[in-house]
Amino acid sequence: MTWTAPTVERTTQIGRLATLPERQMLEGWLTWHRETLLDTCAGLTAAQLVQPVLHPSNLTLLGLVRHMPEVERSWFRRRFAGEDITRLHTDPEDGDEGIEGVREANAERDFARYRAETVACTAAVTGHDLDETCTSAQGAALSLRWLYVHMIQEYARHNGHADLLRQHTDGRTNS
Repeated sequence: MTWTAPTVERTTQIGRLATLPERQMLEGWLTWHRETLLDTCAGLTAAQLVQPVLHPSNLTLLGLVRHMPEVERSWFRRRFAGEDITRLHTDPEDGDEGIEGVREANAERDFARYRAETVACTAAVTGHDLDETCTSAQGAALSLRWLYVHMIQEYARHNGHADLLRQHTDGRTNS
């Protein structure tokens, strides 16, 4: 049987975020974007997920599903929580934080890694104040609030890419 990306059960509705306290709003937006990326992939086969459809770009939906937990891991777990953990994608062919190196045979594994890593990243920052800081590679202090906003913009940008990739794959959009 051919594996397909699973349907996503939405847990966050944008309209309900409008009047929440700051922390809940930031967490809600990040959850909404995480779910949007997976929803954009829902129903596609592994072969469709690894197919670059906007030539000459090699960007694929599976590449984005691999890239985003790598970025979250870097900011939330390694940088903020100080966990001594390696990258998820360490093969030289993996390119920019997992964007390259996609393989149809690894799609199910990569989706499972995505889900596990977002859970681990959420756990790493739970209970911490938004004003707590970590240090960037350049030595600048960055608040947890900044990390949330940064991840929300990172997802927003890549979800736009994902929407275009999905539209070129089978015509569906997340409008």
